[in-house]
Amino acid sequence: MIRNIGRKIIGICILCGIYAPVFAQEADVKAAETAYASEQYDRAVELYESVLKTYGDSYELYYNLGNSYYKTGKIAHAILNYERALLIKPGDNDIRFNLEMARQQTVDKIEPLQGFFLKVWFRSVQNLIGVDSWAAIGIFCFVMLICCLVLFFFSKWMRLKKIGFYLGIVLFIAVIFANVFAYNQKEELINRNGAIVFTPTVTVKSSPDNSGTDLFVLHEGTKVFIESSVGDWNEIVLEDGNVGWINKKDITVI
Repeated sequence: MIRNIGRKIIGICILCGIYAPVFAQEADVKAAETAYASEQYDRAVELYESVLKTYGDSYELYYNLGNSYYKTGKIAHAILNYERALLIKPGDNDIRFNLEMARQQTVDKIEPLQGFFLKVWFRSVQNLIGVDSWAAIGIFCFVMLICCLVLFFFSKWMRLKKIGFYLGIVLFIAVIFANVFAYNQKEELINRNGAIVFTPTVTVKSSPDNSGTDLFVLHEGTKVFIESSVGDWNEIVLEDGNVGWINKKDITVI
């Protein structure tokens, strides 16, 4: 009897150890949501930042943190967190809409270069869903591909062999695309080269030093892409193709 009670106590302790962090995170998120609903936006920012630091990345947290920063008028911070949320869940229309709203508040209006239409189409399809979803689709299609191969090689009926053959081709292509999409998105998550300007006004130089020629001026909230680094300087390229050098302290990596 005593042994059974001891086992129950140990089991309860283990369950508490497993679920306690989950309950704590839910409580912290709830507190942040309450602060936001009460229009205590600075408090909401503080709480969401704490939850992210303690429990790790989440597109919902980045999205809500971006909303909170937007309400406080810190547009660059809002854009940064919307961009981080979009990296995790690129197909979310709410994130994209709010990001566009925040970008309209920035000074610099940069028109992206029009790329090759197939490349644009490829990227738009890739960003319909996130990396986990593409990975799941890739696994599912691969399993179905194996079934089609079994059907093709071992079926006694010619019609089933044809179905297995042609459907197998379609699934093979789907496996390739799903894995390429998942790989590309994973690379973007790991090797982040996008950044947001966090200095109110910064002059982009022609070389990685203060004596370089002034090329153009950027303002807070503008998105840039890091090409290379030399000391305290980053070579950046804009969406319109302009290139220059900027001090690392003036930008924050997405």
